[in-house]
Amino acid sequence: QVQVVESGGGLVQAGGSLRLSCTASGLTFDHINMGWFRQAPEKEREGVAATDSDGSTSYPYSVKGRFTISKDNARNTLYLQMNSLKSEDTAMYYCAADRINWGLLPRYKNWGQGTQVTVSS
Repeated sequence: QVQVVESGGGLVQAGGSLRLSCTASGLTFDHINMGWFRQAPEKEREGVAATDSDGSTSYPYSVKGRFTISKDNARNTLYLQMNSLKSEDTAMYYCAADRINWGLLPRYKNWGQGTQVTVSS
């Protein structure tokens, strides 16, 4: 059974940093594609970072240069380092994993429950 679990959310001031973590059990970690998504109230879920099993990455313009996705296969952990946070980054952040699909569209098969990130201005 696949289980995806995020952690690391919290309250941070604008301009600050936060690192999210995600573990995915039940999958061969170094063979899966993973992504980070966020959803603010009354908004659609949007991809903020993705990485495939070969290490390629993708970011939307809104976070490029501020967010970094990384995968530690030895620890079976995915990270999202978020720097220079803005109030508009406030959202529930979700981790997703899939053996086939990847990218910034929410087509992943396996999802976590989310971790809240709140940026105060």
